Amino acid sequence: MIALGSDHGGLALKKEIMHYLEERGLEYKDFGTYDTASCDYPDFGRPAALAVASGECDRGIVICTTGIGISITANKVKGIRCALCTDATMATLTRLHNDANMLALGAGIVGTNLALDIVKAFLDTPFSGDERHARRIGKIEQ
Repeated sequence: MIALGSDHGGLALKKEIMHYLEERGLEYKDFGTYDTASCDYPDFGRPAALAVASGECDRGIVICTTGIGISITANKVKGIRCALCTDATMATLTRLHNDANMLALGAGIVGTNLALDIVKAFLDTPFSGDERHARRIGKIEQ
């Protein structure tokens, strides 16, 4: 299950991602927002991150206008490794090297097609399991 969260600036892109996940037959849980009224990204990014950290959801995708604020919010939750990615290579490498469990996107930075490529790379790339990467993740977790 994929945790989703966005503020008003990320709502339209979140809806596109929801459609993409549905097409792939992947389940998700939407932690809001649900309309375009101005709101605060921590109110939606934190619950999504908590769902991933608790194991309720396997991974998460959070979206705001730049992706910066909502990624900072998610990374405040213990056990979360949220990567703000602007291309599919970044998403692939953060999964391979960092075992990132959350992806942040900036709806005002990447368009829909690029965002969906990033999501695909994030969801389809496994952690490499290489010892050096596992060691580094262990240091991050400390």
